Parts: sequence; structure tokens; C-alpha cells
Amino acid sequence: MLLVLVSAAAYALFASVHYRWNWSGVWKYRQQFGIGWLTTLGISLAAMLMSVLFGFVLMLGRRARWEPVRMFSGAVVEIVRGSPLLVQLLVGYYIVANALRIDMPLLVGLLLLGAFHAAYLAEIFRGAVESIGASQLEAARAVGFDRQQTYRFVIIPQALRRALPGTTGQLVSLLKDSSLLSVIGIEELVQKVKIMNSASYTALEGYVPLALAYLVVTLPLSHLARRLEGRFAYET
Repeated sequence: MLLVLVSAAAYALFASVHYRWNWSGVWKYRQQFGIGWLTTLGISLAAMLMSVLFGFVLMLGRRARWEPVRMFSGAVVEIVRGSPLLVQLLVGYYIVANALRIDMPLLVGLLLLGAFHAAYLAEIFRGAVESIGASQLEAARAVGFDRQQTYRFVIIPQALRRALPGTTGQLVSLLKDSSLLSVIGIEELVQKVKIMNSASYTALEGYVPLALAYLVVTLPLSHLARRLEGRFAYET
């Protein structure tokens, strides 16, 4: 029912716009559109994996016993979260990567995108871990668990369920933020659409499929997260 209502509203909206639609240009460059979509998916999946792993490491670093490790991890999180992704992409590629003579925009963009969202995921993971009651930790110590076993058998299984909603939202944001990689010359989906519109002399025809292409990925991702939340929805 919601899909029908949204479709009807979208049809009424576009019908009221006095614009001469020309879909032949979009169809002509459909192959380039598909290449851009696959590029966006590949970059996003790799950046998701990197951000989750790096975010988990930063979370452990912020909870480490050594003060220098905690300070370093906290500084990384605050610095990355304190500036926009667009600025980090421009500085990271045109200044840092150029100074190091790294002429690989895809690799640099992937690392910067993953690191940016890893800082946010680190705080999501830390909040989930610190929400575990002290009685759980005392019970783990009472049965003889060391620090590693406590994380493996007590903290992580419970924190995983609590971190799922925030993690899903952050990964969806990562997918959408991949469109900013066009500023460093990566021809992902948004850049391909811009090129397609310029070549076919169209304006809106490329952006409607662009929005649908992102929805095709973000909606199943959100649905999968809800399924996982239901699977882990048990009383601790």
C-alpha cells in the first residue's frame, strides 16, 4: 500500500512538471550507467568491510588499558568526526596522496571513505559495549573468564544486537557518501550520470534512475538489518 501511494504521488508530481522528457539518451548510455552502479557497489562494499573492522579496532583502542593507546584512538575519532568527508577527500587526495606520490584515486578514496565512517562506527560500538551492565562483567570474572573470553562470550554477543540499528544507518550513509568520490576523479554512479546527462543534453532523466539505483541497495540493506534485529531480539 505504501509503495502504491508513493508511486501515485511521484506520478502526480512528475505529471505536473512542464518538462519534455527524453529517455532515449538514458537508454543509449545505459551501459555506462550500469558500470557506474557496479563501481559504486564495489567501492561501498569494500569500504563497509574496512569501516567495520577499523571501527572495531578503534573501539578496542578507546577501551585499552594503556593511556597512550586510548589517547591516540580518541584523537583519531575526534579529528575524523570533526571535519566533513568532502574536505577530507580533497585534502587526503590532492595534498597528502600527492605529496606521497600516490596516483591511485580509487584506493585513496576507498581508504578515506572507510576511515571516515569507521570513526562513527567506533563510537556506536563503544556505546553498545559500555551499555553492558557491570553485573555481566562480574559474572564473567566469577566463572574464571579472562579479558579475551569476556569479550568473546559475554560482551560482543550482547553488544552486537544493540549496535545493529546504528550500524545499519551508518552503512547506509556510507553508501550514499560514496557519491562524493567524484570530486577526486572516480567515475562512480553520480559521475557517470553527470557525464550521461551532458552527452545526451538532458537534465532530469538521469537523476530519476539514479535515485532508484540507490533505493535498490539501501532498502534491502535496511530490511536485512531488521531481520537481524529480530533474530537477535532475545532477553539477556
